Amino acid sequence: MDSRQLRYFAAIFEEGALARAAERERVAVSALSRHLSNMETELGTPLFERLPRGVRPTASGARLYEHARAILRSMEAAQADIKATGTDVAGEVAVGFAHSAVKAIGVPLMSHVSRTYPKIRLHLSEVFSGSTVEQLSSSSVDLTLTYNQLPDPRFRFLPVLEEDVVLVGRPDVIGGHGAITFDALLDLPLIILRQGVNTRAVMDDPSLIKRIEARAQFQMNSIAAIGDSLLAGIGCLVGTEFILKEHLASGALISRPIKKTKLNRTLYIGELSDRPATFASEAVRQLCLELIMQAIASKHWNATATPSLVERLQR
Repeated sequence: MDSRQLRYFAAIFEEGALARAAERERVAVSALSRHLSNMETELGTPLFERLPRGVRPTASGARLYEHARAILRSMEAAQADIKATGTDVAGEVAVGFAHSAVKAIGVPLMSHVSRTYPKIRLHLSEVFSGSTVEQLSSSSVDLTLTYNQLPDPRFRFLPVLEEDVVLVGRPDVIGGHGAITFDALLDLPLIILRQGVNTRAVMDDPSLIKRIEARAQFQMNSIAAIGDSLLAGIGCLVGTEFILKEHLASGALISRPIKKTKLNRTLYIGELSDRPATFASEAVRQLCLELIMQAIASKHWNATATPSLVERLQR
């Protein structure tokens, strides 16, 4: 199996039809069909189910596509990286951000890349912390900025900042500005992101996570929808002030510290351990770290830089 076969296979997978894939790759349909047959013979399994109109990947085909995508992206990155040696930094870099991270540094990152590295093609996406491993493993992204990552030898995770977790809601819902105990907040109409992704992102203690999930009245998959629900007085959120910074600044929402139980979350920058960094990914990683420190120093992001971030920027 060679890179050309993988490229043809990926084209068939993405286009869903031999004719469209052949047009995209500028080869004859018969040649594409022959390459596919050779791959299936070599692997000893069908990769697609032939349909009256197009093809549908088998389980083996879907699995191979994940490998093919990672390999092809690495090859493209290597080619762009070598060409960039001694010249302008160039290539594609995909970054997966947690909501707070993209809100804090997404626009400044694009602005800096535009001015300083015009030949870098930057892809930004918002990801939940629970999908970090999947996103990095499949090469959907090159870098991630997500919360509370567990150690894993397949990845390099560097802690960069810590944020305190508070209770956020309308004054008539959460009962004023004073500190509140963890047990007391459990009696309030809590809203969490569906499947507990948000609480897992803000706490390391599994027992506290389970208690919040068990008592949460509402679950949603949208942070924007949670914000609207809080403004409507439907419920309250255990999270960070930064998520709803604008509404807190306007006075529409308030926050209450949680006493006796220390709740916080840690943001990590992550990447695959066994993938060599390109000039482009190194440049984007460094920009992310510098912009995070600037956001903390300017009080735009109410968080504390970790010793790891300070040390990395002092090198």
